[in-house]
Amino acid sequence: MLRVTKLTDYATVVLTALAARPDLVLSAPELAEHAGLEIPTVAKLLKPLAQAGLVSAFRGAHGGYRLARPASDISLIDVVEAMEGPLGMTECSLHGGACGIEHSCGVRANWRRINDVVADALRSVTLAQMLAPPPRLRGKSIPATLAVA
Repeated sequence: MLRVTKLTDYATVVLTALAARPDLVLSAPELAEHAGLEIPTVAKLLKPLAQAGLVSAFRGAHGGYRLARPASDISLIDVVEAMEGPLGMTECSLHGGACGIEHSCGVRANWRRINDVVADALRSVTLAQMLAPPPRLRGKSIPATLAVA
């Protein structure tokens, strides 16, 4: 099964909590409360998000975090790459020479194409869109278990 890590999922939740309050600087405990996560988990997420330029940190008595740029300018590929590094469906879709059968493999080009499609899909969804109510599918609402938090 292909899936993003739990930390990447949580990073998206934390970022949407910040996106919902764009004019505020929120502390890690406040973010944890808004996101429904433990404080140590939120603290662990904030470091790579800040290093990737997705959040800005402010020191001092009223310090905390806020988005480094508008939610409409942060895509899900930004979040995935901040937490996990470059998107690669397979090792060979990122780096040539990483596989012993590369010289005789006929599927590498297709994996690269699939990798590009997934990256484009993640690139097309922004944090601002993640704040919107889930879309309706074929006239039905998305079950609560599939709705975006």
